[in-house]
Amino acid sequence: MSKHDSSLSKEQFNLLKQFKKQISNPHPHVEPAAAPVVKTPEQEQEEDLELFHKQMQGVQKINHSNVAKIDKPLKKKVDAQTLAKRAAAEGPMQTDDAALSDTQAMLNPVGSQATLSYRIATLQHKVFEDLKAGNLRWYEAVDLHGCTVEEARQAVLQIIQIAKDENQNVIKIVHGKGPEAVLKTYVNGWLRQHRDVLAFVSAPENQGGTGAVLVLLKRSEKNPKFKQ
Repeated sequence: MSKHDSSLSKEQFNLLKQFKKQISNPHPHVEPAAAPVVKTPEQEQEEDLELFHKQMQGVQKINHSNVAKIDKPLKKKVDAQTLAKRAAAEGPMQTDDAALSDTQAMLNPVGSQATLSYRIATLQHKVFEDLKAGNLRWYEAVDLHGCTVEEARQAVLQIIQIAKDENQNVIKIVHGKGPEAVLKTYVNGWLRQHRDVLAFVSAPENQGGTGAVLVLLKRSEKNPKFKQ
């Protein structure tokens, strides 16, 4: 069919031409999609770091000088006055040996710088040497400074009983070493009489020296908490 066919108008002929063109090219031309950009690990890391810096803008570093230090509390020595207050609040403590004679002390005074040493005959030598060297950790300690002789006596009895109740066998008694060494002399006499004392010796220099004694006690076999 030609465009000179009298049966078709010019407008109809143009429409027919466009229709033929659409039939011969049913799909319009589409530009191919661009290939995705592949980034190297180094480029990704740089972008992450840049993003992190942007997010951290305005953030200030913590001043560590304002942070309080929390240290583990050291075990403190209980003084005889504290034991006396405890006895007043809880009632007098029942002790196995309520009477300790002063005769031993009066007959055998010791000097302020003297080294105290005592052990029962059956105690193993190695155990005694460990006690002397301070290798046996003590459970509880009492400070007798400022006590009268009677207060010191009751404090010694109580600290031994406290250790026995907890099935502990090493304690420390700080008696001081004044010019006359009064409390030191009495402690030396009392401990030699107590049936639960296996040994005692002046402490190493870093634990009080001749101003304190480390005391080794028998284990408490009759305490119901430790029958097993």
